[in-house]
Formats: sequence, C-alpha cells, structure tokens
Amino acid sequence: MTRDRIADLPIDERPRERMLSHGAETLSDAELVAILLGSGMRGRSAIEVARDLLSDGLPALARREWPAGRRCSGIGPAKACRIAAALEMGRRLAARQDGARDPIRDAASLARPLIARYSHYLQERLGAIFLDSKNRIMMEREIYVGSLNATTVSTRDVLRIALEESAAAVIVFHNHPSGDPSPSAEDLVFTRRLAEASRIMGVDLVDHLILGTNQFVSLRQRGVF
Repeated sequence: MTRDRIADLPIDERPRERMLSHGAETLSDAELVAILLGSGMRGRSAIEVARDLLSDGLPALARREWPAGRRCSGIGPAKACRIAAALEMGRRLAARQDGARDPIRDAASLARPLIARYSHYLQERLGAIFLDSKNRIMMEREIYVGSLNATTVSTRDVLRIALEESAAAVIVFHNHPSGDPSPSAEDLVFTRRLAEASRIMGVDLVDHLILGTNQFVSLRQRGVF
C-alpha cells in the first residue's frame, strides 16, 4: 500500500487540511490539483493522478484543450470540468484590469492580460480591442480562430466591427501557439494592409500585438507601420 494515498498521510499533511490550516499558498502544484480532483482512482491517489497531469509542468496543463483531459487515466468529465473551470478563473483574474475606462496610453500595457487569456490556445486566435475617441476601451472582440499554422482574416472584418461600433481606434492582437511571438511574413503583410485600410476609413490602428508564452511583440514598436 503506497504512502502516497491521501488517507494514509497524517492529518496535518493532507492537502485539504493543510490548506484549511495554513492557506493555499503552502501547497504544491500537485496538491492543489489533487484538491480539484477530489479523489483518485483504484490503486492511485489524487496526488499521484495530479503528478501525472503535471508531468510536463503547470503551463502545459494550462495549455491542454479541456475537457479533453477526461481521456487521461483517472480523469472523468466532472474532474476535467473542475480543472478547466479553475484554469479559466485564473486566466480571467489575471486579465482583469483596474481602471479599464482610463485612456490607453500604451497598447503594450494590455499585452500581459492578453497573454494570460490567449497564450494557452493551440490554435491562433485573432481579436481586437476597440477604443473611443478618448482612447478608452469600448469593447473587446475575438474575430477569428485559425489553423495551427496561420490566421487568415480579411482586414474588412476588423474595420467592419470598428465602424459598426463607432470606434475611433483599434488594437489588434493574435496569439502564436508555438509560444514564439516573432512575426511571420503573413503577420507583416496583414498588418500593413490593415494600417493602410484603417487610414482610409478614418480608424486609428494603435498597434498589433503578437502574443507568445510570457512574451509579446508590438508591431508598432517594431516600426512595421
């Protein structure tokens, strides 16, 4: 009988009891995931199952397409949904910004919250943040979900929404599932076309942010347009 079974641990070493007594920050990643799982499976404790889920690290767990996790040994739909919900709450909390109605003076300041929300996706997703005449955020819209290799979207799709919402400016963003935010040739062509079309339509293209894993590229700062 393995010592890793939670029931075999002393009470003050069990994850749930330690969390109640000392706080969640004292638990390891595996112990936190074990609490989300709630139970293990025959012959394997929740901690053992959690360690398997974390074998490639916490970022890899967050990038997993949930609830596909139910295919993992010891993970059913209910457990997969609990983990997916916890990860999504974490991303939403990281993405929240105080003073969201304050003018946006530096588009790059939005990159970190966007990374928290989009860097885990295994497909490219292109979206836009629309601003009013005072550079305050009006709305954010995900516009396109592409393949693993490229995002193909017409500049008209971005500008149509800007005109419909009477936006004065727009910040475009998309993720690179590889984790490397270096712009591709397609990224540069799309951005230049969008910048030209935006000028004609009277909409200010503030920036195009490419999101990677814990890093980003501002095409405005790169001087692409």
